[in-house]
Amino acid sequence: MKGFLQWFKSSNKMKRWIFLILVGIILSCYGLAEILVMKEISFQEVGKVVAIFVVGFLAIVIGLICLNKRTLEVLIESTDERMENKKNVNVKSLIFNKTVYDQGPNIVVIGGGTGLNTVLSGLKNYTSNLTAIVTISDYGEGVTESRRELDVLPLGDVKDSIISLAEKDEEVSKLFNYNFTSGRLKGLSFSDIYFSAMKNVNGNFEDSVIRSNEVINMIGKVIPVTLDEMNIVAELANGYIVKEKSRIPEVVSDKVTKINRIYLSPSNCRPAPGVVEAIKNADCIIIGPGSLYTNVIPNLLVNGVAKAIKESTAIKVYVSNIMTEPGQTDNYTVSDHLNAIIEHCGSGIVDYCIYDTGEIIPEFIKKYNLEGQDLVEQDIEKVKGIKFLQRNLSMIKDEHIRHDPSLVASSIIELICDDLKYQDKQNDPQYLMLNTKLREEKRINKIKKNMEKKAKKEAKGKLPKEPKKKSKSKFSNKYSERIASIREADEKARRRTKVEKNKRTITKKNNVKPKSNRGRKRNPQEIREEMLKQLENSKYKK
Repeated sequence: MKGFLQWFKSSNKMKRWIFLILVGIILSCYGLAEILVMKEISFQEVGKVVAIFVVGFLAIVIGLICLNKRTLEVLIESTDERMENKKNVNVKSLIFNKTVYDQGPNIVVIGGGTGLNTVLSGLKNYTSNLTAIVTISDYGEGVTESRRELDVLPLGDVKDSIISLAEKDEEVSKLFNYNFTSGRLKGLSFSDIYFSAMKNVNGNFEDSVIRSNEVINMIGKVIPVTLDEMNIVAELANGYIVKEKSRIPEVVSDKVTKINRIYLSPSNCRPAPGVVEAIKNADCIIIGPGSLYTNVIPNLLVNGVAKAIKESTAIKVYVSNIMTEPGQTDNYTVSDHLNAIIEHCGSGIVDYCIYDTGEIIPEFIKKYNLEGQDLVEQDIEKVKGIKFLQRNLSMIKDEHIRHDPSLVASSIIELICDDLKYQDKQNDPQYLMLNTKLREEKRINKIKKNMEKKAKKEAKGKLPKEPKKKSKSKFSNKYSERIASIREADEKARRRTKVEKNKRTITKKNNVKPKSNRGRKRNPQEIREEMLKQLENSKYKK
């Protein structure tokens, strides 16, 4: 009862709108009642009654709108602890309020390269509780002049992840990828200067990367998997050892062999502060996509990382690559990728595997075939203990096959929503927020597709119109070649029959028999000549 009466406090500003709704109901009822009891109706009385009813109806609508608006404002005042001035709250605060947004699922993404950045750029639209655990695997590789001059760690993947999580990613990308071309800073990269300055301000690289979340206005945070010097070493099937990460694909191709295993040198690399804690607190852990042996598995080999993932109660998802990678995963299938992870880290690392449908335009696949790449075969029956989800994940960007950030993110969020449903949390704010966002994203994607179709139609309209092709059934699409061959055989048979008929007609015309003399009247001269011939013949015979 006490909680109910709080709604009527003067500070809540609810009573005025409740009163307005009551007035509206009274006026509307009065207008209806007047019409029902009237015996004679004049135009003047009708106008008066209609006016009273309309005023009452508008009062109800305005009262309900303002009451709901005020309810949302009270909700903000009571739940948002970050607000300093709670007396001057309006409904627009709820639109830009990130309290509910921050209550989104805590997702950890492990990997490196473009695959990791694709997942991050898609998931940042659903939650700000994102943590990217990024590999630092360029030790021993060619050191740039900028890194040598500023004594900076190889933070290329970290830089790309920061760009992906930035709210204004395009502007941050231009800034971080800028290289000075003149003056005393010539040859230096802005990102190296930034990390060097942040290190000097904060005392170490780990704090400088984490503090970047506030400086660059990022959605989520980026943590390097380790701050220890780490080299990736590959042991090939023929026993050959490759100690340089960049040479692994080249040596594998030259030796016509495959990777047996990879390991870290030194093997006792410690996880950076915050890595294990982030994994333990995660609601969902995403592994991949990316280069299997140089971006995905190395993160899992750092001490304590694989163990923390196995012990975590989070949903563990592996996003499979769409195409194979020359020198690393030649002829690899989905099961080969998963088995490689299990062989290096043991079982319990992956609960779900999301893989692409493989429905890609053949022309683009042929381009990859020329470079020694092919589609990852979907032999899901060869792996047990993992649930597989087939989803449309691919897109064509700049003539290349890529993971679509929005499609990958929506597939992951759908999985999280299904898990919340399984736990009977349909009324949980987190589920409501994610489900609403998913529906909105699907609606936006549908509008975009329709716009693209319209643009294509308009572009075709400018060109000379081609004759419309009749839509084919599934049967005709499947057996079109056989149907064509049968029709061709029938046509040949018809032609052969026609030729034979023509030959017979010509033969008949050339072999016409002379008409018989029987039945024809002969004159006396012809009879006499015939008798003379018979006499001569008889004499000759004697």
